[in-house]
Formats: sequence, structure tokens, C-alpha cells
Amino acid sequence: MPTRTPDATSVTSWVADAAMAPSMHNAQPWRFHYSRADGVLSLRMDPARTMPHTDPSTRGLHIGCGAALFNLRVAAAHAGWETRTRLIPEGSDRELLAVAAFVQSDGSDDIAGLYPAIHRRHTSREPFSDETVPDAVLDGLRGAARAEGARLDLPGDWQIETLLELVWDAEHAEELSAGAREEIARWMAATDSARPEGIPSYALGPRRYDGRAPVRDFAGGHQVEGRRSAVFEQSPCLAVLGTREDEREDWLRAGQAMERVLLRATLDGLSTSLNSQALEWPELRWAVRDPASRTGHPQMLIRLGYGPEAPATPRRPVSEVLVVT
Repeated sequence: MPTRTPDATSVTSWVADAAMAPSMHNAQPWRFHYSRADGVLSLRMDPARTMPHTDPSTRGLHIGCGAALFNLRVAAAHAGWETRTRLIPEGSDRELLAVAAFVQSDGSDDIAGLYPAIHRRHTSREPFSDETVPDAVLDGLRGAARAEGARLDLPGDWQIETLLELVWDAEHAEELSAGAREEIARWMAATDSARPEGIPSYALGPRRYDGRAPVRDFAGGHQVEGRRSAVFEQSPCLAVLGTREDEREDWLRAGQAMERVLLRATLDGLSTSLNSQALEWPELRWAVRDPASRTGHPQMLIRLGYGPEAPATPRRPVSEVLVVT
């Protein structure tokens, strides 16, 4: 009997779920192609959505695409399919990041339970409360990262001080870089417009009046009508997601691990935000790493806590990111 493959309608639905993943400046730098003949889905980068100044290596782009790939796996598992993935296929062009085939699942894949979080997870730029995140919840998030071949480190107090200083240094470097400011402005151009990408003003969150939580201010000091000020956490709960190696496959694995952590955190009732500022500058990224950790390469700084529900940011229609042949 011929091997059964998913129909195009199912795959289209899974790609819509995949596209709910976070990405740098909400640029959504992914493209998908599904071949009905062999049931293979390809994930490619969208070169029009690269950021030469703040992401010259495309590490951040790979992380975003990895997050989309994990959402795809969760959506397929929820529908009863197991995803078998090859990252950076040998001999492929640089834009091809992964290929995925699907086999009917026996229902043992535990990631299916994460599905409800895909559309509930939103990056929060709001203040979080002072409520402590329980150790059991943090242990579960560490396990989520490990399951995808990454590591989630929870820095101690002195390490958090160092991380916050590095983020402040990155903010200053960003202020002095015309190229970085131009790239951010490009993705702020979606503000309150019909563009299905970028960061609209309603998702900026308040200006920091006080507090030390590392929340990126995409307004860049510019006044935004109706935007309020707020006091953020003095002692933020931060986690560093990292990998042993730092190749393109590791970036994709980091993206999958990041999304698994974020979805798990969402189901646990946590609010989350991502910060890559200090990781966008090579000299600062090196300083982010904890020399005592087995994780040699930090890939993302994640802020965790309890806060108000964050608004969804726009997404491109599936017709723009998926081709079916």
C-alpha cells in the first residue's frame, strides 16, 4: 500500500500555526513549500527579511525559523502526525533550512499537549509582578529546553547584575548605530497600519519609569501618542537559553528549544518576553556566557514572570509564506 501523506489543507493549517512563532522584530523570516507528490515540507529563509546590521550572521533569523518549525511539529502532533526533520540538508543551498516528512503517530508524542499555547503565547513588554516563579515550574522549563538539545540556565543574583549591565551596554551601542536604528525603524513602520508584520504601537508596552527588567524599547526614545509609563521589576526572573555549539543547526535547535520553553511557560500561566540585544553584539554576547555552565554559546535571554495578558502582533497570511505544488 502507498504511504499516506498529509493533505494540503492539513499542512496549510499547520503552517498557519507555525507562523505564530516569535521572530526578531516580528519580521517572520520564513517560507514553506509543500510537495504533495512526496509529502515533504521544506522550510526556507526569506532573504528579504534579513537584518545585516543587527543580525549579520542570520543567527537570529535561524532561531525564529526554528521556533516556527517547533510550532509546526506541535500542530502536526496535535493532528496525529509525527514530524521527521532534517536540519540544514547536506548539499542544499543556504536558504534551505530544513525538510520535514510526516508519518502517522501512535499518539505517544507529548508535544501535542502544547498545542493550546501556540495561539495564547504572546511576547509581553508589560511589567511583571513580584510573585516568585516556583522552582518546580522552572525545572519544567529546563526540561523543555533539554528535550530539544539546548540548556536553560537560571542565573544567580550576581550573574543577573552582569546580564543587566550587558543589556544596558547593548542599548547604548544601539543608540550609536545608525544602521541598527534604521533596521528597527523599518519594522516599526507597521505601527497601526495594515501591514501584517513588525511591531505595532499597541504592542510596545509602557515606557520604563523605574525598574530593571530588560525590555527592549522599540520606540527608541520617540514619543508615541497614548503610551504610558510604568514601574518594572527590580529583580527580574531571567533565563539564558544556550547550546554547546554554535553552528547553523544549533541555531535552529535553539529556536525549537526556545519555543518549547515559551509554550510550556504559557501553559504554566507565565508571561514571557525575549531579549537579544546583548547577543547582537559579538563582544557582549561572549560576556553573556556563564563560564561555569556547560552551555558555551548563549542564544536568547528570556524574561519570565506573572503579568497581564499581552496583545497579539500581526501575522502574514499563509498564502504569502506557503507554496503547495
